[in-house]
Amino acid sequence: MLQQAILRSTIRPTHTPTVPLDAEVHLEGRKQEDAHPGRRGFLELVFGTSLAGLIASVAYPVIRFLVPPAEGGETGSAVLIGRLDDIAPDSGQIFRFGRKPGLLIRTADGEVKAFEATCTHLDCIVQYRKDLGLIWCACHNGQYDLNGTNIAGPPPRPLTGLRVDVKDGEVHVSRLV
Repeated sequence: MLQQAILRSTIRPTHTPTVPLDAEVHLEGRKQEDAHPGRRGFLELVFGTSLAGLIASVAYPVIRFLVPPAEGGETGSAVLIGRLDDIAPDSGQIFRFGRKPGLLIRTADGEVKAFEATCTHLDCIVQYRKDLGLIWCACHNGQYDLNGTNIAGPPPRPLTGLRVDVKDGEVHVSRLV
């Protein structure tokens, strides 16, 4: 008898009562689905932020492509470059001419010339090289003389010339008529 009493006190039931899946179980006054709102909220925040970043990274380039940029600077008809005294002899200067760059050259003898500064080969920006005494394109070693004529390298056509007017010591550049 004593043995049976000892066995009964040490043996406990091994199963727990089951609860139906659709029943609401309360943990400290909250429903089970709300027991961990921090984890679920964090995952929703991460997913939502990732989705917003994906949409923005796709939409931004498309919108930038469809909406033309604002017209900056001069309209391209005439541009004031500066004072002639500020431009050193035998030097070149890049300037903005509408949406394209322009190149102003003052030769060693004081003559002032201007061209569109885009190479006729692949639209790279050209520059005046004092050491070579010519206009040079760094992309493929294209070379133009001081009249804008292509003399070496791959450029197929001469540079587009621009009109230079010096009035009251100021240099104005406009399109050739």
